[in-house]
Amino acid sequence: MAEIITMPRLSDTMTEGVVAQWLKKVGDKVAEGDILAEIETDKATMEFESFSEGTLLYVGLKDGESAPVDSLLAIIGDEGEDIEKLISEFNAAHSAQPETSSKPEEEKVSSPSSSTPAKTETIAQPQETTTTDGRIIASPLAKKIAKEKGINLAHISGTGEKGRVIKRDVENFTAVPETTQSNIAFATNAAESFEETTNSQMRKTIARRLAESKFTAPHYYLMIEIDMDNAITSRKAINELPDTKVSFNDIVVKASAMALKKHPKVNSQWFDDRTRINHHINVGVAVAVEDGLVVPVIRFTDQKSMTQIGAEVKDMALRAKTKKLTPAEMEGSTFTVSNLGMFGISEFTSIINQPNSAILSVGAIMQKPVVKNGEIVVGNTMKVTLACDHRTVDGATGAAFLQTLKQYIENPVTMLA
Repeated sequence: MAEIITMPRLSDTMTEGVVAQWLKKVGDKVAEGDILAEIETDKATMEFESFSEGTLLYVGLKDGESAPVDSLLAIIGDEGEDIEKLISEFNAAHSAQPETSSKPEEEKVSSPSSSTPAKTETIAQPQETTTTDGRIIASPLAKKIAKEKGINLAHISGTGEKGRVIKRDVENFTAVPETTQSNIAFATNAAESFEETTNSQMRKTIARRLAESKFTAPHYYLMIEIDMDNAITSRKAINELPDTKVSFNDIVVKASAMALKKHPKVNSQWFDDRTRINHHINVGVAVAVEDGLVVPVIRFTDQKSMTQIGAEVKDMALRAKTKKLTPAEMEGSTFTVSNLGMFGISEFTSIINQPNSAILSVGAIMQKPVVKNGEIVVGNTMKVTLACDHRTVDGATGAAFLQTLKQYIENPVTMLA
């Protein structure tokens, strides 16, 4: 018996999916566990494996097309099996289901009706006002003034009867330099161009969620500069231990978790009727991927070592870029860290990843003159900016969190216990 495969719900917020790419085509043999297609959800593009075996008899969507969850995606059965009745029965049972959509409709250009003439905009160009035999039509006074001013009447557009050049045309005319005239002629031969791409499910979701966050949560920002000299020395010493590899980002993530433990109000979430202060600490780490941005979550971050954090971040970042990260691994964060230091960005602000109450933006480590023990020396500093939701985190609370964060980052050995 043929088996219907429907569009899977791959995340708790997914309402429709896009077939990014079929990896099997109609007529191919399919074994249980084979990857049928890559499905683009609102959070990631994921591989969708078959739980059936047989021959792929039918696909309901082409590459790039989308459909709601539970729509007809494919049919797997015995080679040559008649599936028309099965398709008809499924469609009849789901007749209320909205039609699948592919790419946005192309813009329709309607021709203007006969009762409403179309408006055409043109760039005014110097016109020659001549008769068919080449004689310029101009009043005697206009010719006299043009001669006195050294103006070529052929470059003047006449406003008199039948295009006749008159006195005011000459007096109002501003001569255009020859080089400018040639530039205008060149510009009219050039063509404007652009390209458009269909917004992915991920990009649309990012746009919607960030807009909701920015316009519903009253953001404010606190920035602090951290002395990184000791962190640089400590990291080098830590990485000399066997099987140990710690990055500065790992130090920041661990320090954030430790600081959240001491300042639980920053580890909170706002809901319309309540505020939730989380006792567990799950730090999300923003990772850039080809289609946008994903936030893998390090669960119980405060209970893990910097080495464990580093290994998890590296693993999930790699799987995010190869489309193997699951939606479950991107859910449940209570705080977020976004680091652009590796791109040389010294400081920036981020939009809060709701329903969290705060997000930390981490800049690059910069060498600069600093004052130590009353002397100006070359030091290494790093700026971090905390974006807070003022509904849950007051300014003093956010400032206290940053002070604790600074202490941990400047003394990484305090987090080794």
